[in-house]
Amino acid sequence: MFFKDIIGQEPIKQQLIQAIQKGVIPHAHLFCGQAGTGAFPMAFAYARYLNCQERTATDSCGKCPSCLKFNEMVHPDLHFIFPIVKDKKKEICDDYIQEWRDFLTTHIYFDLNMWLSHMDAVNKQALIYAKESDDIIHKVSLRIYEAEYRILFIWMPERMHLTCANKLLKVIEEPPKNTIILMVSEEPDKILGTILSRSQRINIGPIQTDALAKTIETTFERSFEEAQQLAHMSHGNYLTMVDTINVSEENAYFLEQFKLIMRNSWARNVKGMKLFAEEMAGIGRERQKNFLAYCQRLIRENFMYRFQAEDINYMNQEERMFSVKFAPFINERNVFDFIEELSNSERHISQNVNAKMVFFDLSLHITVLLKK
Repeated sequence: MFFKDIIGQEPIKQQLIQAIQKGVIPHAHLFCGQAGTGAFPMAFAYARYLNCQERTATDSCGKCPSCLKFNEMVHPDLHFIFPIVKDKKKEICDDYIQEWRDFLTTHIYFDLNMWLSHMDAVNKQALIYAKESDDIIHKVSLRIYEAEYRILFIWMPERMHLTCANKLLKVIEEPPKNTIILMVSEEPDKILGTILSRSQRINIGPIQTDALAKTIETTFERSFEEAQQLAHMSHGNYLTMVDTINVSEENAYFLEQFKLIMRNSWARNVKGMKLFAEEMAGIGRERQKNFLAYCQRLIRENFMYRFQAEDINYMNQEERMFSVKFAPFINERNVFDFIEELSNSERHISQNVNAKMVFFDLSLHITVLLKK
């Protein structure tokens, strides 16, 4: 991960590079931002640049001994702390270090679920456990092997056990010479206030729309118009954009089913309502919940569509075309009732209520709501 690999965020890149060039290097940084905005790769690129032996004006060289070791995540002065799933054989981060290195070599933008999936630990709780604190203390007590700076890289410090967090506080207060602590957090409000107060915070906001659209054009081979639309719908988040592209076929199916339930309800087509309920009952509970969540989003978007404000509208082209005629039916008299009915249906599905009954009942309620 280099600065050049990060999509957009140019002002922050320049700020970090110029600070290093001027010798202004705080001993503790806290990079805050959602997983898909670039907080982790920004922190890693900063760590690489700190120890690069042939820095350029814009990035690390990628060729010096330090950069080559950073490429493989094996630099002896680069130490990672990250959430893990503890078992009898694996209790600290170093027990997962090979899996972590493999993961980082193939991921620039990622979130906790992706890391859990890589560990084959989906649906398990990942933490930075108390025992990790002893390993941290040991690492920072050793001499620096070869780099100018020793890097203690902590991903998701909000998941640290309180004991570990308190010992880290001592390290931040009195760090060994040339030891730099880089933390990357998605939920900084959950970090100890004493740690927050001793760290220089850098907020990583959404990726600029033009920068994200350019990446979509070149990497995913989409047209300029489609790239702009996808970038807008992604709210400046790379992972959201990838999910949007990957589920496009699912969304197309959900849109057709949304049209069907609305048309059946408007026409009071009871036979069509029954057939729709049977169709939805056969797609599985997870997809049923996803469909109901999709319906809630589309109701909100159709309500906002009436205001003709492009900057707050997040529908794709097919959804927009449908909304031209459908949006007038969603108004201040029924929008909240629509959301409530859909939300109740989603809850009922989660509670294993008979799906045919849920969707048929929903169709009947929509018949009334569309007339408001």
